[in-house]
Amino acid sequence: MSVDPMVYETQFFGFTPQTCMLRIYIAFQDYLFEMMLVVEGVMLKKLDGIPGCKISPSQIRKCTEKFLLFMKEHFDKLFAKMEEVLLQLVLNIPKNVLLPEDRVQEQYPYSKEEFEALQQELQQLQQQCRAEVAAEQALRAELEEQKVVKAELEKILQCFDALENICREHGAGNFKESFALLTQNSKKLQDVLKEVEEKSKKMKQHDQLM
Repeated sequence: MSVDPMVYETQFFGFTPQTCMLRIYIAFQDYLFEMMLVVEGVMLKKLDGIPGCKISPSQIRKCTEKFLLFMKEHFDKLFAKMEEVLLQLVLNIPKNVLLPEDRVQEQYPYSKEEFEALQQELQQLQQQCRAEVAAEQALRAELEEQKVVKAELEKILQCFDALENICREHGAGNFKESFALLTQNSKKLQDVLKEVEEKSKKMKQHDQLM
């Protein structure tokens, strides 16, 4: 069998020419084996009808195997010549023939260095694309967080608006001023509470000493 990879022919035919020749060889060989079995069967029938025949089936099998070996040797020689002719004249694409899908390379030829540069540029573009996708995902996540925060702030503002309306209804004046006054009063109450707690502690300590 030929060892030439015949890549261009494989691209055109969709199969390697060597594979095609191998299948043809196997098909011819199988047919040869089948034919020899048929011949052997006919001989056995003919000899079985001859009275006093001393040729046994095992002897016929040996003769059949010898003849098969002889035929196979000659077949291999003939097939080698047929393979050479088919690979050169039938399954071979001449060097000056360009396949339609490769004509673009003839119109836009490029060197190995240019091809490597294009590959590097492609890799850089892919990395940039991945980075942009990741940045877009991060922005989307931040936007979702901002939506949640905005919704919470709107709830708080609604609460403040409701409190301000309540203050107005009860004549408490401006809500901001009322809230500031309430905060001051709350701080004063906390201070008073601390003083009371301290005095209570001192009184307990005094009672324990007494």
